[in-house]
Amino acid sequence: MKETVMRYAVAVVVALFAMTGVGCARMSAQEAPAVPIKAYKGFYRFVDQYGDTVRMTIIRDIYVYPPLKFKNKKEEEFYWRTVRDVRKTLPYAKLAFNTLCETYEYIQTIPDKKQREAHLKRLEKDIFQRYKPVVKTMTKTQGKVMLKLINRETDQSSFNIVKAFLGSFRAGFWQTFGRFFGVNMKLEFRPDKNKEDATIDRIANLIEQGAL
Repeated sequence: MKETVMRYAVAVVVALFAMTGVGCARMSAQEAPAVPIKAYKGFYRFVDQYGDTVRMTIIRDIYVYPPLKFKNKKEEEFYWRTVRDVRKTLPYAKLAFNTLCETYEYIQTIPDKKQREAHLKRLEKDIFQRYKPVVKTMTKTQGKVMLKLINRETDQSSFNIVKAFLGSFRAGFWQTFGRFFGVNMKLEFRPDKNKEDATIDRIANLIEQGAL
């Protein structure tokens, strides 16, 4: 269930990004939704060896980083620009997924494949209309950061997700269209090997735990 919804959510966000041509238009900016900050992931109950019912709370991972040391002013400016870009784009990478999760149970009640596909197309259209004004306010750099964050959320490239869910033809179309605007959907998110990805991951982690 989660994998199917995740694929479709990313496909919608990526397609919306490519369709609107990030960086090519400017509209009045809209407030980005806040990233939900929770101290715990959830909980469950179990009966211990004494027969008592116990609640087990699962605490979120807490990331602690060493203080930043910038080599020069340019490096410091890059960091704070990235903070701005992650702060703006991270909520939308999460919001599209959450929106689709809310409708997933309904989709499963539709037995006919064609009716399900028709419903998903309507949902896709609604999401396009809802987020198009927001995405069109993003710069090209912010669009690239959003794709990185999508990869971070799903642990796979945007191109592979679109290909798996929408097919090779549409994945190739969005990739070609995106490259026209300087965006490569095939890029992976590798904070362990890429310094820029590591910076994005650090900032996202700090935002998610309310430390930035």
